[in-house]
Amino acid sequence: MGLFERYLSVWVGLAIVVGIALGSIVPQGFAVVAGWQYAQVNLVIAVLIWLMIYPMMVQVDFSAIKDVGKKPKGILLTLAVNWLIKPFTMAFLGWLFFKVLFADMVDPQTASEYIAGMILLGVAPCTAMVFVWSQLTKGDANYTLVQVSINDVIMIFAFAPIAGLLLGVTDITVPWDTLLMSVVLYVLLPLVAGAFTRKLLDKQHDHSRLEQFLQTMKPWSIVGLLSTVILLFGFQSQTILAKPEAIVLIAIPLLIQTYGIFAIAYILAKRLKLPHNVAAPACMIGTSNFFELAVAVAISVFGLQSGAALATVVGVLVEVPVMLSLVWFANRTRTWFE
Repeated sequence: MGLFERYLSVWVGLAIVVGIALGSIVPQGFAVVAGWQYAQVNLVIAVLIWLMIYPMMVQVDFSAIKDVGKKPKGILLTLAVNWLIKPFTMAFLGWLFFKVLFADMVDPQTASEYIAGMILLGVAPCTAMVFVWSQLTKGDANYTLVQVSINDVIMIFAFAPIAGLLLGVTDITVPWDTLLMSVVLYVLLPLVAGAFTRKLLDKQHDHSRLEQFLQTMKPWSIVGLLSTVILLFGFQSQTILAKPEAIVLIAIPLLIQTYGIFAIAYILAKRLKLPHNVAAPACMIGTSNFFELAVAVAISVFGLQSGAALATVVGVLVEVPVMLSLVWFANRTRTWFE
């Protein structure tokens, strides 16, 4: 990795600080950008995320996707972690901390909203950012695409029932237009553009022009990540500065959940004898969250100023630096899977 990527965690930390600072200094500007949305999907964020994952999609070789079915263990691991373990451990940790351990620090109504936000994060497996984590761990781009695609299809049918069950309500409203548009923006369009680009650049099948293009695009992918972080924290800077103690309380169970889920998935991947380029992305998908969807649902169901919305934003705060630490760990332990 180059200097810029090697210290990516430092740049992300600086981006968080810059986002919060700018959001406090020029809140009107961020309010204008926040209003540029359709179906509760911010169009600027969508473009930046698209910029992040487009280079990863160019790496997808459709001729190799047919061979993914020969290695079903990685897909089964991802599905088990995402739908049979993660939502329920998140709900349990939310209850444990805000109904038991932190019960004297938070009023019951706010505690319930924090738990709701955590549950929404837990029921939404990562769609876009996982392509970044996969690339940073030298994951199999084709396999990652299939894993994400299968999770997206399941999410369309399973998100509402599982969220409703864990939230203890039957009338939860899921913004389907947000969900479907997110899948189109973050998976379908970049995939089509990536396939077209690959076909155009690799007509001679020598990969030389393709590799040159990927090296050119690589820095832009990181720029997209950092710009996304700046905007997300700029949007929520007022809330973050107004409730710093709440940020800490919410972050504690989220940290335990994130590292705990990764540990479970990584141990299972090793016992299943998965190759590292399949194991690492599979664990990253199970660990990270589709925070764009979780934030949108929290706002639409509970309101912009609710504890649920705040909890999903804290999920973003925790996720980026934590996932970078897990990328570092996965790269350092590559020999475990050889």
